[in-house]
Amino acid sequence: MAGAEDGPGQQLELDEDEASCCRWGAQHAGARELAALYSPGKRLQEWCSVILCFSLITHNLVHLLLLARWEHTPLVIVGVVAGALIADFLSGLVHWGADTWGSVELPIVGKAFIRPFREHHIDPTAITRHDFIETNGDNCLVTLLPLLNMAYKFRTHSPEALEQLYPWECFVFCLIIFGTFTNQIHKWSHTYFGLPRWVTLLQDWHVILPRKHHRIHHVSPHETYFCITTGWLNYPLEKIGFWRRLEDLIQGLTGEKPRADDMKWAQKIK
Repeated sequence: MAGAEDGPGQQLELDEDEASCCRWGAQHAGARELAALYSPGKRLQEWCSVILCFSLITHNLVHLLLLARWEHTPLVIVGVVAGALIADFLSGLVHWGADTWGSVELPIVGKAFIRPFREHHIDPTAITRHDFIETNGDNCLVTLLPLLNMAYKFRTHSPEALEQLYPWECFVFCLIIFGTFTNQIHKWSHTYFGLPRWVTLLQDWHVILPRKHHRIHHVSPHETYFCITTGWLNYPLEKIGFWRRLEDLIQGLTGEKPRADDMKWAQKIK
């Protein structure tokens, strides 16, 4: 399992000539081709998403702090835990969906959103070379609508109405925060040097995704442990065969083979 960081734990069967060409990591032919698909337009979308997202996070946090009361504490704690759990499940659902289905050739979403998942399996440490914008841009885009909705409530609702909604809004805000930083947490799970002490402590305490825990996903064919926010739900979902049953259902209905596109990119040798 220790070698899973450098490449899939089970190598594809290649002949000697192919094996000399096929290297997991940045030099892999598929990884180079996928990395080249990162466009200036994509970069612009990420910059806009990050700026808008963190502006709204700041605005909403200020309003939540101004409305805070001690009597809210028990429900806020419940909301924080529930937000983390649901964010973990949603991270797994998105991760599973993008890993398992679809293609880089799909219009719009292929290059913009599926491409990074394909690159990540054949060059797992590429994410550690991404800056803050590239790492977090897509997650910031996803959380814009709920952040805008929350900001709208703060601008239009009465203080009395906001008082009633406060525990719910704290839950939503926590869910948004965990969702926004999921890929940053994922990046940290692949980073073995230079992490701040507070990050490694959160990993050691399993508040966020630990590094050793995430290695399990990076054993080929990458079919388990998809939750990458806290990782709390990976074991129970694996025990009940949740993802496998879902894949069987979809394959039975559509005839599509799970991870066919993922394997296609992994097998590129030139």
